[in-house]
Amino acid sequence: MQNSFAGIYQGKRVLVTGHTGFKGSWLALWLRELGATVYGYSLEAPTEPSHWALLNLGIRHEIGDIRDGAHLNHFIQEIQPEIVFHLAAQPIVRESYRTPIETYDTNVIGSLRVYDACRTCESVRAVVSITTDKVYENREWPWGYRENDPLGGHDPYSASKACADIATTSWIRSFWPVNEFGKSHHVLMASARAGNVIGGGDWASDRLVPDLMRGAAQGKEATIRNPASTRPWEHVLEPLSGYLLLGQRLLQGDTSCAKAWNFGPAANGVLTVGEVLAVMSSAWPKLRYRIDPPATAPHEAGLLTLDCSLARSELQWKPVWDGTPCFQHTVKWYEAYLTHNSVISLPQLQAYVAEARSMNLVWTQRKRP
Repeated sequence: MQNSFAGIYQGKRVLVTGHTGFKGSWLALWLRELGATVYGYSLEAPTEPSHWALLNLGIRHEIGDIRDGAHLNHFIQEIQPEIVFHLAAQPIVRESYRTPIETYDTNVIGSLRVYDACRTCESVRAVVSITTDKVYENREWPWGYRENDPLGGHDPYSASKACADIATTSWIRSFWPVNEFGKSHHVLMASARAGNVIGGGDWASDRLVPDLMRGAAQGKEATIRNPASTRPWEHVLEPLSGYLLLGQRLLQGDTSCAKAWNFGPAANGVLTVGEVLAVMSSAWPKLRYRIDPPATAPHEAGLLTLDCSLARSELQWKPVWDGTPCFQHTVKWYEAYLTHNSVISLPQLQAYVAEARSMNLVWTQRKRP
């Protein structure tokens, strides 16, 4: 596996902010398998159980708030990372209605604290900032949003991530401009926007898959709010492969990659919640749910999809477990854990990489594309 991504992560010092979260823990696992020296900076794991604790990776990490600039800066200066994957955030739409100020503070000011700490650290060569498909001004279009479409956001979470994305572009132009790379500075930065990410180990509240799995564990029905909502669903390893490929290209000094990128599924991964429920229930009949739309509820988008043509054409990136396999592998992880107390994250990662290699995907090749 260490030969993936042109072997560029072998021996590299890599910082993952938000490593105790769902996506961050999977990314830390993959980076460790790639031979990187992985560090983490995050709040305590947000759920119990947590994927981070179950993995028990043994990497050096610091418990801290990205809004604490002094603490964050001290840690980054101490570990001297060469690349930073910034995932730390308040990621839940409905939580953002309950704590809007904290959401904006974490997702905007916290991100700027990370960037500023990187700006003063001489070792940093690349920064990949992770946002979301919800940064786009959602007009309920039937076609996917492209990277140059207007940013917006109805709810505090979406708007805060759009603000963070605008701040990222401003930071690049102000401190790490592409045309000055190798002259006045040595850092390339990009942002990555993913669809609705699912997979084993997510226990967050107010998310479809964790709600279903908690219900299965307790022998109860999960409550489904809106079965007609349409989203671009993808397994967690799909966007992570995009982030790592993007990080590879930035570390190789490819200035054309210092911009925003969408990483989402192909057309067969864009499904309604109802369709997702049917696929997952077929994979594991123990799952139970009931449709119960609330009389009043905070606004949530009805239709949202991504156009990932840019990543496909310029990075040669594409999904591996698109459509039904995405849900099947997710169900298998929870079934193994809830039935046998078995954590199959590493075997699933190995299976994903093996399948990607059989497809001859660009990131599985040792040689630089």
